[in-house]
Amino acid sequence: MSDDVLAERLRALAAEVSQVPQEPGCYLWKDASGTVIYVGKAKNLRARMRQYVTLSDERAKIPLMMDAVRSFDYVVVESEHEALLLERNLIAQHHPYYNVDLKDDKSYPFIAITEGDVFPCIKYTREHHRKGTRYFGPYTDARAAKETIETLRKVVPVCIGTCAEWRRATRLLEKHPEDAAVANLVLAGKGRPCFDFHVGKGPGVCVGAIGTVEYARNIAQVERFLRGERAGIVAEVTDQMHEAAADLDFERAARLKARLDAIEALEDRQEVDFSSAVSLDAIGFYREETISCACVFVVREGITVRTVEFILDKGLDVGEEELVEGFVKRYYDQTEDIPAEVDLPLALSDAELIEGWLSERRCRSVRLHVPQRGTKKSLLDKAASNARHALMRYMVRTGYADDRTNQALLELESALALDAPPLRIECFDISTLHGSFTVASMVVFTDGRPDKGQYRRFKVRAELDEANDFLSMSEVLGRRYAPERMADERFGSRPDLLVVDGGKPQLTAAMNQLAELGLDIPVCGLAKSDEEVFVPWDDAPIVLPSGSASLYLIKQVRDESHRFAITFHRQLRDKAMTASILDEIEGVGPKRKKALMKVFGSMKRLRAASVEDIAAVEGIPAAVAADIFAGIHAFER
Repeated sequence: MSDDVLAERLRALAAEVSQVPQEPGCYLWKDASGTVIYVGKAKNLRARMRQYVTLSDERAKIPLMMDAVRSFDYVVVESEHEALLLERNLIAQHHPYYNVDLKDDKSYPFIAITEGDVFPCIKYTREHHRKGTRYFGPYTDARAAKETIETLRKVVPVCIGTCAEWRRATRLLEKHPEDAAVANLVLAGKGRPCFDFHVGKGPGVCVGAIGTVEYARNIAQVERFLRGERAGIVAEVTDQMHEAAADLDFERAARLKARLDAIEALEDRQEVDFSSAVSLDAIGFYREETISCACVFVVREGITVRTVEFILDKGLDVGEEELVEGFVKRYYDQTEDIPAEVDLPLALSDAELIEGWLSERRCRSVRLHVPQRGTKKSLLDKAASNARHALMRYMVRTGYADDRTNQALLELESALALDAPPLRIECFDISTLHGSFTVASMVVFTDGRPDKGQYRRFKVRAELDEANDFLSMSEVLGRRYAPERMADERFGSRPDLLVVDGGKPQLTAAMNQLAELGLDIPVCGLAKSDEEVFVPWDDAPIVLPSGSASLYLIKQVRDESHRFAITFHRQLRDKAMTASILDEIEGVGPKRKKALMKVFGSMKRLRAASVEDIAAVEGIPAAVAADIFAGIHAFER
């Protein structure tokens, strides 16, 4: 769409927005088909929506999103807190494309307690919305959730939802609710013992071996255990074991000892991160261009009781705060396990509002915290590292990277009007220091991936008094695409696309040099500032869509060429500085210079060394070490 058409459409939307009330609420942007593509909340609806239609919101996705917007709805509420709650419901209802959400629509496993039953059961489930049922989770590992249930039932015997005898007993009590007060007596005469009762994991509801009051105590223990409150349970079971032993009820004492062993075995599998009884969630993130992962370390009473990872459908294409805030709302909207502290990698502008929402859900105070050092910061870093590994596993398992690469090549073919997808891309970058140590890099991407065996480095031979990218680029391209190099198998085949780092001047230099050589190679320039792609046939640059696979690929190519050029430039500069400085110091010859470089490896590390460090090098006397130290730092001054 042309800029004029978009501007006209935004003016029309602005006129409508001017009639929106200045009250708290939620707004819903819609596309041409009426589909909701973004939901947001605001303390002042009109002021917030005006930022979109005037493009004064600086997020990269806003121009692209507003290009698709044709209409909007809004809902007015009483407070910003109500707007936050409504926003979560609307996002869950519409799954808007531009909001942060989970990558897939699958439901995650939960552990549920059916509190609405006379004898509540524990069960593994993927639904989490039934009334009268309390949910713990979510888990991303179904096996871990099932193993937790099995371990729990060794610690505290409760019925499981898959037990046929429990279902039979529950149906009987539902038909005769008046019998609930004497349920154990009723079931004692009509029930049959289940297998779990025989092995100690079932409490014997099926045969009336336990009353509702004692069973309710067991359920309360299970819920405390799932919340991570294990110290109290251990103390209770220990006291019961001692009482049983004192009463000479050794069989019961042995059963209680087995429960303590089960708790201890479970805690042995956890990693203790804190010496004190700390309960918190640490949430780390790792982002790729259009996909990311959030990893939650759930710490209860100083122990990491579980970790869960979630793949998100947004990455570097949205701001970090928007990604973090979106996930926090999504995650805590579906879990009841809310700790007193949530550690995040950055502060949120709506922190106070979100803390209020979480505190209301928890019925106790919750704070959002950004750790800067210590154990909490270490745990947050570990969560981010786990998020990175989880995202890499997901991308390999789903072939995400391959799909993105193929999409990028097809998008570049279309955007740059190429005859075919650019399967071989060569990119050049110049690095210099005021005309000194001028070098160029050539990096090659084959089938959308770095082909490091084809990388080349060039020293610019032209005598330059100052930086001259135009002249340097012309020289390097002339050498690379000279007939003898084009015929050299070591340089590979003719590229499908030539990318130069820079704007119009660098593109012009490349085009002129190729014309002199009589070569017709598609070429484009990529400017650093606004990620604009310059092409020969148009004065205006091409702007690839933010978050698109093609933009990600061409930026990756450009950044890799820049990294390769800078590395070579630093090597030459370091080598020259080493020669110029050390050669001027009396007592330092080739042998001692070689010894110094063997130990320190680079001029940077030598500059950071003390006199004692230098004197420790074999063959360097103390007096010479002092001269070297003084000479290096005199040069720096």
